[in-house]
This record gives sequence, C-alpha cells and structure tokens, in this order.
Amino acid sequence: MKKVGIWIDQKAANVISIEENQEKTQTIYSEIESRERFPGEGKQFGRFGDQYLVKEKKQTNQFNQQLKKYLSTVVDAVKDSDEILVFGPAQTKKELEKLLLEKPDLTSKLNAVISAEQMTDNQKVAYVRDYFKKMK
Repeated sequence: MKKVGIWIDQKAANVISIEENQEKTQTIYSEIESRERFPGEGKQFGRFGDQYLVKEKKQTNQFNQQLKKYLSTVVDAVKDSDEILVFGPAQTKKELEKLLLEKPDLTSKLNAVISAEQMTDNQKVAYVRDYFKKMK
C-alpha cells in the first residue's frame, strides 16, 4: 500500500512516499515567476496624464497558467498512490485539493489537507510517517 504526503508551496512540492516501510522523497520545483519583467516595460503611467497602464491581467493569466502546469505535474507524480495527505504553509495546497477533487479516481484517496509551517526535509518525512501511523 503506497501512502503519499505532499508538502507544497509556490516554490516547490516535496512528495514523500511510504511503501512497505521504505520512504522516498521527490522534489518538484515550480516555474512560477512572482514578478517578471516584460520587454519594453517602463513607467506605470502613460502619456495621457493620470491614466495608468498596468499589465495585471497578462501577469495574472500567466501566473494561473504556470500554477496549473505545476499542480498537474504534482498530481501526475501521485496518481498511483493509495492514500494522499496534502500539507503546507501556503494557499497552493487548497488549489491542489481542488484539482485532486476534480479527478474521481483521486478524490477517494485524499485523506486530509492540513496547514503546516515551514519544515526541514527530515521534519516533513517524520510528519508524514507519524500521520499515517496514527491513521492505522
């Protein structure tokens, strides 16, 4: 039985797999750019006085596309697991939960989505191990 814990934020996801008392860790890095400069980007105002020319819509769309690609990669990494735990400090875990709930075969495998602070790699592995021991 393969049990997986996913610690996720916007920068990276740590996928911790526990199978027959063997632990494997995989890190998936995101390509999300929080602030990207576009060619020709200059002042935030135009020649028409106080009218602002902000490229927020383009930046938001780009962010959403990068987030969707990142989360899809994480889902592909855990699709063959039997139980899934999602935890982390950011809102990204909620977006991952939405994506997992959209997939009927993974909905029943999702155990919990838990808020957690920043952790070291060893703390993440211990957290997942302890969580699934309590679930027995």
